[in-house]
Amino acid sequence: MDKFVLSVLVENKAGVLSRVSGLFSRRGYNIDSLTVCETSNPDQSRMTIVVKGDEYILDQIQKQLAKLVEVLSIKKCDKGSTCQREMALIKVKAEGTNRGTIIETCDIFRAHIVDVGIDSVVVEATGSEDKIESLIRLLEPFGILEYVKTGLTAMDRGSVVM
Repeated sequence: MDKFVLSVLVENKAGVLSRVSGLFSRRGYNIDSLTVCETSNPDQSRMTIVVKGDEYILDQIQKQLAKLVEVLSIKKCDKGSTCQREMALIKVKAEGTNRGTIIETCDIFRAHIVDVGIDSVVVEATGSEDKIESLIRLLEPFGILEYVKTGLTAMDRGSVVM
């Protein structure tokens, strides 16, 4: 199955997120990632939705979304023409002897230590899904206590506006 990223511009009204997510569940489609934020226009929000499937499923999802009155536009985000990023906070066990190595690993990934505790650190990392997953794999031997990811967000490169 392929992974598809959709950027959906919607009216910024109560219940729109529920209608969009309900559409997916009623059709039996799973949302891998969903990010929503108000745009520079306070009357609109942008949803970045990541789904797995084939071209037929993607076409069906786009057709169903287009039927919703609150949906203003839908765009499939291709990796080559969009910037795609996600952010993660990773809490890692950091005893005295491991701290230096954890910091060096974070530096390689341009990640930042945003909190230091007696026996742990919280790392903030931003980048592609692959970069985040690679960092998590490298930090696992130290003991990841917990982590949270924002989900993918995407924007067209250049002067193109949705």
